[in-house]
Amino acid sequence: MNPDDVSVFRQARLLLLLATAAEPVDAERLGVYDFLAAHPLLLARADTDPDRTALRLAGFDDRAVAYASPAQRWVTAQQHLARDLTELVARGLVRAAATGRVTYHLTPEGAAMAAGFTAMYAHSYITAARVVIRRLRRVSGRKLREGLRQWLLPALKDLA
Repeated sequence: MNPDDVSVFRQARLLLLLATAAEPVDAERLGVYDFLAAHPLLLARADTDPDRTALRLAGFDDRAVAYASPAQRWVTAQQHLARDLTELVARGLVRAAATGRVTYHLTPEGAAMAAGFTAMYAHSYITAARVVIRRLRRVSGRKLREGLRQWLLPALKDLA
């Protein structure tokens, strides 16, 4: 079984991501951030990318099977996102606010839970989330969608 198939795992990642972002994030951007933080070498693909070494040292490897089908994994991740956010809100770990767009942020309980994660994967994911958020925080929604298409499609071409 793939860990991405387990809702508690995906929800824990969302808590870590929201803690790393430290600001409200809308669902679209949250989905992109989460996906790229789980597969950060799609973003830092070039061997000369300054973040690539840190991500490799954190345990990410673009030879992993996950990088063989990023578009399919993206679609699957998006199918789970709304339900995962709904469950986190229902459990009182995340709060939704409608300020033009619906944004999500951690409650004190969610922040405490995220701070308690000690697994090596959590540390690796946080490293990747910091890179992703730093690079994409100021990118417009339109440019974010364009970039996502670019990050997913070249990986498919690499397989040909």
